[in-house]
This record gives sequence, structure tokens and C-alpha cells, in this order.
Amino acid sequence: MYGYGRTRGSTGTMPGNMITSNGRSSPRYSSERYNDYMRDLLEKMREEYERRRLERLGLDRLDGGPSAIEVDTVEFYPRDNAREHNTFMYDLVEGVKPALILRRGQPFYLAIRFKRNYNPQQDRLKLEIGFGPQPLITKGTLVMLPVSGSDSFTKDKAQWDVRLHHHDGAVITLQIQIPATVAVGVWKMKVITQLISRGQPNLSPVTHECKDNLYVLFNPWCKEDSVYMEDELKRKEYVLNDVGKIFTGSFKQPVGRRWIFGQFTDSVLPACMLILERSGLDYTARSNPIKVVRAISAMINNIDDKGVLEGRWQEPYDDGVAPWMWTGSSAILEQYLKTGGVPVKYGQCWVFAGVSNTVSRALGLPSRTVTNYESAHDTDDTLTIDKWFDKNGDKIDDATSDSIWNFHVWNDCWMTRPDLPTGYGGWQAYDATPQETSEGVYQTGPASLLAIKRGEIGYMYDSPFVFSEVNADIVHWQEDDSSEIGWKKLKSKSDQVGRLLLTKKIGVDDDFGDADAEDITDQYKNREGTDEERMVILNAARSSGFNYAFNLPSPEKQDVSFNLLDIEKVKIGQTFHVTVNIENQSSETRTVSVVLSASSVYYTGITARKIKRENGNFSLQPHQKEVLSVNVTPDEYLEKLVDYAMVKLYAIATVKETQQTWSEEDDFMVEKPNLELEIRGNVQVGTPFVLVISLTNPLKRVLDNCFFTVEAPGVTGPFRVTYRDIQPEEVAVHVVRLIPQKPGPRKIVATFSSRQLIQVVGSKQVEVLD
Repeated sequence: MYGYGRTRGSTGTMPGNMITSNGRSSPRYSSERYNDYMRDLLEKMREEYERRRLERLGLDRLDGGPSAIEVDTVEFYPRDNAREHNTFMYDLVEGVKPALILRRGQPFYLAIRFKRNYNPQQDRLKLEIGFGPQPLITKGTLVMLPVSGSDSFTKDKAQWDVRLHHHDGAVITLQIQIPATVAVGVWKMKVITQLISRGQPNLSPVTHECKDNLYVLFNPWCKEDSVYMEDELKRKEYVLNDVGKIFTGSFKQPVGRRWIFGQFTDSVLPACMLILERSGLDYTARSNPIKVVRAISAMINNIDDKGVLEGRWQEPYDDGVAPWMWTGSSAILEQYLKTGGVPVKYGQCWVFAGVSNTVSRALGLPSRTVTNYESAHDTDDTLTIDKWFDKNGDKIDDATSDSIWNFHVWNDCWMTRPDLPTGYGGWQAYDATPQETSEGVYQTGPASLLAIKRGEIGYMYDSPFVFSEVNADIVHWQEDDSSEIGWKKLKSKSDQVGRLLLTKKIGVDDDFGDADAEDITDQYKNREGTDEERMVILNAARSSGFNYAFNLPSPEKQDVSFNLLDIEKVKIGQTFHVTVNIENQSSETRTVSVVLSASSVYYTGITARKIKRENGNFSLQPHQKEVLSVNVTPDEYLEKLVDYAMVKLYAIATVKETQQTWSEEDDFMVEKPNLELEIRGNVQVGTPFVLVISLTNPLKRVLDNCFFTVEAPGVTGPFRVTYRDIQPEEVAVHVVRLIPQKPGPRKIVATFSSRQLIQVVGSKQVEVLD
């Protein structure tokens, strides 16, 4: 503030000034105003100094003072890169803000626009690419790539590298080389710039953080990648095919069911990232497909780690979705993602396998589902399924938890196995269904198919368990005080386990039958009854320490023969018959006691409900033949069927005079009708068409609580529609209006369920025009 009064002894000077003893005037500002003034003055002086210095260097003046060159935008060309990286099918690549999805082992392009012209002589530029919350150069999760003026890569393909592809003023285009060994998942990029003079930095660096995620996946197209698959047809089937078939049913009646893997759906890849994060798998280990597949097998079930699916193998399913109601994986993974990782209810083996296949293919791992008919669940690592009887011949139910599943579905993935001897790469079995723990966690695999076939059960991971699933002998034991081990072997069956292994055939689709089934039994085991097959079994038994189960002598010869006739096919609503042929092969009379029974069973082999049981005693004269048969009517079995409409027949007999015992069992699945699908109208992107779904009620009873589900990747997501009651033997028709979103071949899958009839499925292939 200026002062207006005169000081004592002053002469007539202007207000606000005073004369010092030396004659110089001094401003009489307040301290605050003076400090502000000096701050502004010094700032202007600094600005002027920097302006002149930059002029001497030949640089443009930058508003706000000198600084490093700043990034305006970074363009990752997600659609162009996707075409080169075989990732253009992912929904995330579409839309207003497409995601960048890359495969390791291939280069990709990006462009950077700066806020002024880029001068490589004075602008230092480098890229920082990191993986995980704490990227480290020593772990391979942090990469620093200085950008030079070189237009060629200077490092070998095993290392990250960058080259300048094009420079035009303020815009540069770069190409980055991704090694084939980097971790899969979400990478982040930063662009770091700095001003240099005479080769030295003049100012602090400026960092631009790219908001976009860089998804990096395994690359079956790259020879340097450990998941490389040479055959293009195999890559199309095991990596790119988003609709397949999972086989259920029984050994005599395999039934293929359409499953929409949907690995390109927009929610799937983010869900895969959540799964990997939840797995606790080290960020460095995510470069190793062996470790990633093992993590998938642990994370698809919810035990131990709050994984994707909660398993349930019998009713009730009221607080979730019954396993047989799912039509594909994407709805399951979408729900898991939206809830932040709450396990989805419910799954069974084929659902676990379907979701595992989706996650694997989404990450770039070649994968297929495999169904093993008559699959052994060996709980005690003996390589046998043991059934125990007391001295009186009564079965001891609580002696073991071993069981035979009518079918069991797991997965194979394709990779090299550098941790095993040469030659054990290729298909590897892995299983997300929680059956037994491995290293303290419910996980199985990857186990080399070649090791399984050769009985080399010492090779990781979990080869003994998978070997038993396809090769175990069924052994009947009875208490015997005179035996060294306290038991004697009554009989052994070596050809009842692993009777057929199926997967979907490459490049074949059959909407009306199962011509698309491929028998891969010989990839897992030698043909039953051959010398090679027995040698492999004994080799594995010696390795396990349980060879005594295979070397004990067989029981004495029997003189009454029994034969339970197989039932090949029964349509739902028809009567079936349980029949045993008996022949007395001796020259003496034999007194026989027989029990015949039929029960509904879960596919795991566990009895659900007793349907019918008959027993009787009779005498057989020398060389006499007899046929015993029990009729089972629809009214006796319809209300007692469970999930897969499977029925187990069991026959047991004893011969009084010789104490001969015999037992046999058979399984079959009651056959259900298919849905008929018809297309009306032109099928074109953005244009509505009509889907007509038809069902003939095969029962002489009303179907209530009816509903249809429909799902078709590229056409519609999964949805459910309730339907009215359907009268006995009525042909019901439901019409759905759909609008395709993507061109190309598309598979439509529909299901029907009611209280009386469940798991009725139909599918149809359509070609969507652009």
C-alpha cells in the first residue's frame, strides 16, 4: 500500500517514494504485495530465459515452458491386428471401443500421435509394458523398449523388440515383437518421453499411461509357442470352433448333446482373467501352459478357491440351475463375472468340461472334451475298483468308495511337455470335476495320453488316477481267514472299464445323429484282451505296489452258466424286460436262487430310486436251460427316472449245492425325442427371421411346468420362455423371432424341459448372410 503522509525532513517528492541517504528511491510496498511482485517478475524472467535457450537450440517454444514431447493419442489398431492374430472373432474386438487381443509370438502395430512434431534427435521415447500389479524385469513381467530410428527388429524372436515402421510429422507407427514365451493375460503399456540435448536429458520424463488393456493369448499358429498345432483343420476345431458336442448316455447308447462353448462372447475373456487372478497362479507361471491348465482344472470347480461352478449330483436344484438346463458356457461365465466371482449353481462333469473347454480355447489353448464310458473312480490308488463281500457272500457297502460312472467327461489339451521325456507331448488329459485331491487341491492333470497308454504312471500330473479311469480292473473280494491278506479274490473283470472314449470329430457336424463322434479309445489304451493291454496294466500295477490284485488266481470253474441279456434301446413310455438265461452244465440237479432288480441311477453310478425287484428259487435238472424275465411298465418307472433317464439292471444268483455265486449288471438310457427346428424367412444380419420349435409329447400324460431355452452365438444370447401344458401325444409348436448380429455359419441350440420330461434337445445350422 502506498503511504500518503510526509515523513519528517522530507522534501517535496511524489507520494509513495522516499529518498534514502544515498539518494536512491525505494518502493514502499507492503511485504505481501512485494513478494507477489517479485515472484511474478522472476517467473517472467525464467520464461524469457527458457525461450531464448530453446531458440538457440533451434526448438519451437512450448506453451507453459519447455517440456518433453507429449502424447496426444495412442492407436492400437485392434481390428487390423486381430485379423493378423486370428482373434477377430472375439466380440470385444467389435463396438465403439474395441479391445486389443493379441497372440504371443507375433508382432503387432500401433501408432502414437504427439502434440507436436516428433524429432528423434531431441525426443527420447521408450515403451514400458508391464504385467501384474508389480511388474519386474527380472521376472519377465516388465519390459522397457527404447524406440530408435531403426526400421528393422534388432533382437531375435525370443525377445521383446520394437521398430519404427513409419514417421510423418507428429505421428509415428511402431511394430512390437512379442516373444512366444510371455505370460498370457492383461498387459498394460506406458509411453515415456524425455527432452534431450547433446545426448543428455534436459528435463524430467513425461509418462503417458495407455488406458487400453493388451490381452495376450497363447498362439497355436506359432511354431515357437509350446501350444503350437500344425494342422489347420485341428486349429479350426480345437481353438476356433465355438459350438461343439459333448457325449453323454451309455456305452451302448452314446448320445451327443450340443454345447455352445461361446469362447468369443464378450464376457468370457474378462471372466478368464478373473479366473487366473483368483487362482493365485504366479504371474511368471502364466507363461507356462502346463501351469495354466492345472489352474483351470482347479478353478472351474468351486472347492478350495471359490471357483466358477458348484457341483451337485442329485436333486434338489431349486436354488440354482439344474446342470442339464445349461446350453453353453457363456451364461455361466457371465454370471461368475457379474457377481465378482460367486460360484454358479450347479454343474456336473460335462458342464465342468464344457466350461473348461471354453476357458482353454478363449486363452488360445487347443482343447477338446472327452467322454469315457464306464469310467472308474479309484479312490485308493490301487488301480482297481474293489467290491467286498463277507464270509456269507453279503456285500460290504461301506468298505470302499470306489465306483463306476456310466460316463465321465473331462478334457484334453494340446502342448509340449518339456518337464517329461521326449515324446510325451501332444494331448494331455485334465479334469475340473472335483473327484480327488492332487497336491491338496481338487484338480487333475495335465497327464500325458502317451504316458497313460504305456502305464507310465510316475509322470506328472495325476497319471495314476487317469490311468485307473480307463484301465482299472473290477475285482470282487471275499473274507478268507486262511489267506495271507485276509481276503480271497472271487473274480476279476478286466474289460468293463474304459469301454469307449469319444470326442467330436474334426470338421463334422450332425444335428440329427452322432456321425460327428470320433472314437479315440486307442489314444488312451491298447485294445482290451491283447497281450499289450495286460502288460501295460501289470507294469502300472508294479509301479503302484498293488500288483497282488492282478496276480491272484481266478476262482474255480463253475458248472451253472448265467447271462443277463443287454437292453439296446428303450424309448420313453415303452415297457422293457429284464431277462437272464440260465443253463445247468452239470450232470446233477442244481438249486438256484435268483434276484432281478431295476433301479434309476445317476450317471455317477449311484442308485437313485428302486424301480422293481423280483426274486425266486427253483431247481434245474441236469443240462436244463431256463429263461427268467421281469417286465417293467412305464407306470412303474416314469416317476422314478432322474437326470439322464438311466436305468441299472442288477442280477445276482447263488447255487446251493456248490456255493457258486454270480452277479452281473447292465445300464441303459431311456431314449427321449428330439426337438425339431425349422427356419422361416431370410437369415441376414439385422433382419428378423422366425425359428419354429416342434415337440411331440411321447407320453400318455400331460406335461406341465414347461419351458424352452434358446441360444445361438452371433444370433442371440441364451434366453428362456415358459410354455403352456402339453397334452398326451400332442405336437406342440413354439415360435421365436430372432435377429442375427454376425454373418457366417451359426448354430442354434434349443432345449425343452417339464416336470415329467427333461433334457429334450435340438439344434440346427444356419448360414447368416451379411
